[in-house]
Amino acid sequence: MRRIVVFLTVTVSLCPVQLLRGLTGTSSQWSKQDGIKRGPQFTEKYFSQTLDHFNFNSMGNLTFSQRYLITDEYWHRGHGPIFFYTGNEGDIWEFALNSGFITELAAQQGALVIFAEHRYYGKSLPFGKESFNIPEISLLTVEQALADYAVMITELKQQLAATHCPVIVFGGSYGGMLSVYMRLKYPNVVAGALAASAPILSTAGLGDSRQFFRDVTADFESVAPECTDAVRGAFHQLKELAEHQDYIRIQSEFLLCKPPSSAQDIHQLNGLLRNAFTLMAMLDYPYSTHFMGNMPANPVKVACETMLSGPDLLTNLRNTAGIVYNSTGVLTCFDLYSLYLECADPTGCGLGSDSLAWDYQACTEIDLCYESNNVTDMFPPLAFTEKDRELYCAKRWAVVPRPDWLKTQFWGDALSTASNIIFSNGDLDPWANGGVRKSLSSSLIAVNISGGAHHLDLRGSNDADPVSVISARKTEADLIAQWVKMERTRSMP
Repeated sequence: MRRIVVFLTVTVSLCPVQLLRGLTGTSSQWSKQDGIKRGPQFTEKYFSQTLDHFNFNSMGNLTFSQRYLITDEYWHRGHGPIFFYTGNEGDIWEFALNSGFITELAAQQGALVIFAEHRYYGKSLPFGKESFNIPEISLLTVEQALADYAVMITELKQQLAATHCPVIVFGGSYGGMLSVYMRLKYPNVVAGALAASAPILSTAGLGDSRQFFRDVTADFESVAPECTDAVRGAFHQLKELAEHQDYIRIQSEFLLCKPPSSAQDIHQLNGLLRNAFTLMAMLDYPYSTHFMGNMPANPVKVACETMLSGPDLLTNLRNTAGIVYNSTGVLTCFDLYSLYLECADPTGCGLGSDSLAWDYQACTEIDLCYESNNVTDMFPPLAFTEKDRELYCAKRWAVVPRPDWLKTQFWGDALSTASNIIFSNGDLDPWANGGVRKSLSSSLIAVNISGGAHHLDLRGSNDADPVSVISARKTEADLIAQWVKMERTRSMP
């Protein structure tokens, strides 16, 4: 997901901080929205969080250091709402620096803003370098993460003399799923949720396993039908070279650091190439970005121009993948196994320690059995069935996935009795059709954004924004203001 897939991350230089249960010992950085605007000053802090919320014997009262970012620059102290970002599968600075709408809304509504980092990601590692060992990783669950947020919100409200301040949770992608779940699980703690690009249905095993890569393909086809024809043709040429085991030619065509030598290497190459198109579809913003890598404005259009730039389809395919993997132009060759990791998420797990955490989650609760088949999409047939997932996860993490658990624990598509949730989706986002696209009630609102990519509405305002996202943000702001007012009225003594 996230996700979700980080190849080139923004490195943030931070000063040392002290660990306290509360609010002292800080470092700060100015938030920027791709160099367009300067946002508020976030202060980085650490919260002493309970290791295991649900087993009093296993860990006793042991704690770990959970990172969060906070700004009270716009807050009407003790009265204004609290906007809380439910951090997802990565370093929390990455999300704070790319979610400018939340702070813009905080300025309008006088809110305190908190971005909380998800356990096992970024610097919030419960067991330090041992966090990804078995069994230490077993405390990485959606339920534990939600409990972290509920405890953090409750205690920080007390420390800040904000016990009567309504809380609205925000999240994008997997973080959006967590925002939905917070409202379902802890309606006593949060008054409403904005879930942007949250695929709560497809990750619960609901829907068509072909949907994701079909929708990636549709993004490119909408730019030019001949673009997808060129992609199909290039992959077909690669297949023919592989069938003849012409590995030296494949190395030459794709500038690989080493020649492939097996069917597994070709499988890895196909996955790497497919993942480049996935990222460009997700991040098809109308301006250049530095989120989950460096991406030009309108990357899908740039990719199609590259695919159609000449008669040599393999060269075009290599150069198109280079938009993602070699955006700086410094690579002289492509290393198949360092640029892309195959994992339990066919859309990619990224790299580094965060990829380990997401791989484990995709092996336990998050169901991502998506396939490409070269019939409903433009990619080579790459299946990932429940059986494939089960075999991989047993070998990698010694776990057996629970395909139906999200449907049981977090309601699946039976959401009609919930309230105060916005489900926003952009029609360019391949995750969109895995989420809620139609309003379910007067307080379960679907906001569909024409020309919008992956949680575009959470990003800060930009002159290149389509009218649709400006309108969507206005709708979201109005609904959130209503929920805050309703919660104040409800909780008045």
